[in-house]
Amino acid sequence: MPQSSDISQALSRTRVIARFAVRVALLAGFAVFGSIGFGRSLAALLWMSIILCATVALLRREPLFGGALNHWDECAAFGALFALVHVVNELT
Repeated sequence: MPQSSDISQALSRTRVIARFAVRVALLAGFAVFGSIGFGRSLAALLWMSIILCATVALLRREPLFGGALNHWDECAAFGALFALVHVVNELT
């Protein structure tokens, strides 16, 4: 029988992944209507998301390399997406 900490950690992981997916979908939706083009708008929104996630993680004092997913992990994922979008924008 799984322990309650295992269940809460799995729920937390699912919650963070779902939150990240919803944020990416919203950012892409807003970037579609950007006046400077989709790629540049998405890059700017991803940059703002990086700053937001880092600020929230600092305010909540979340551990940087904790066992559970948190805002620091989201910050890293948004950073990777930003780098990808930035490279693609430079190539086109």
